[in-house]
Amino acid sequence: MIETHELTKRYGKKLAVDHLTITVRPGQVTGFLGPNGAGKSTTMRLVLGLDHPTSGYALVNGKPYAAHRDPLHQVGALLEARAIHSARSARDHLRIMAASQGLPARRADEVLELTGLTAVARRKAGGFSLGMGQRLGLAVALLADPLTLILDEPVNGLDPEGVLWVRNLVRHEAGRGRTVFLSSHLMSEVALVADHLVVLGRGRLLVEKPMSEFIAESSEVATRIRSPQAAELADAIAGPTVQLRALGPGLFEARGCAAEDIGEIAAERGIVLHELTPLQVSLEEAYMKLTADEVEYTGHMDAQGIHGEPGGAADPVDVSGLPAPQAGERAGDFPEYPEGVR
Repeated sequence: MIETHELTKRYGKKLAVDHLTITVRPGQVTGFLGPNGAGKSTTMRLVLGLDHPTSGYALVNGKPYAAHRDPLHQVGALLEARAIHSARSARDHLRIMAASQGLPARRADEVLELTGLTAVARRKAGGFSLGMGQRLGLAVALLADPLTLILDEPVNGLDPEGVLWVRNLVRHEAGRGRTVFLSSHLMSEVALVADHLVVLGRGRLLVEKPMSEFIAESSEVATRIRSPQAAELADAIAGPTVQLRALGPGLFEARGCAAEDIGEIAAERGIVLHELTPLQVSLEEAYMKLTADEVEYTGHMDAQGIHGEPGGAADPVDVSGLPAPQAGERAGDFPEYPEGVR
């Protein structure tokens, strides 16, 4: 578990983290989001003791990170994958890390295999590509089978196979009762793996809640409808608070009217339905709406012809047819990973 209480960091006049209080719980993946400059990386550094807070505090598994006698067993972190000695081989680097924590040398080979680096284990890390360096950083984070994972942009530089592997890995670790705290600018990836969200803006907490709740609260009541009697159904549900938009022959979207109500109206009138789908915004749409006024570094782009404003005038409807570990468990017997994580 990760806990912060009134965590604050100031660099001169810049307030990077502003009285941040959050709890990142075990057994789930927590997505950590925010625009550039929001304070995400600073927060992670404060949690790991790499920076000292101006005020407040951060705890990992009940203690400040520096107070743990077995830090790599407690936290596996990926903040800067290339921050390793460039003249060392991947295997030597991992074996040195393993020895520092009293881990057997074989553990280095196990995480090299797990991360797909066995074939390049004896190559100097300085010659690694971005993706290979990222895999080595993940190998370091997983080395001691830690209770908590802190991952900053873990899929950066990975190919599609590697991205899928990371997805499977973080879900597997959360399923084992581990705490997974994952920062990424790729909304599509966070949407696929995260159970919970923490969103920052200009160092302040904007949201801390389950993913499903965040998206539901950001969504309008909207329904996608397909029917051979589309015009008749559109007339039946039309009203001052309902917006209709044609999507194709026999297919339209209704805003301001719940799917349940539309289904009941169709049943009462004997209207055939081929599709009745409640709609919700994507994580990216909900996030952009939340952080619209929190972006510190922004450019300018003429939005005309690129994305339209929602809720505009509706087109007429086309009538032509439409096993968890125990608290304090130490790494010893390392886990067997399922096929999708290997």
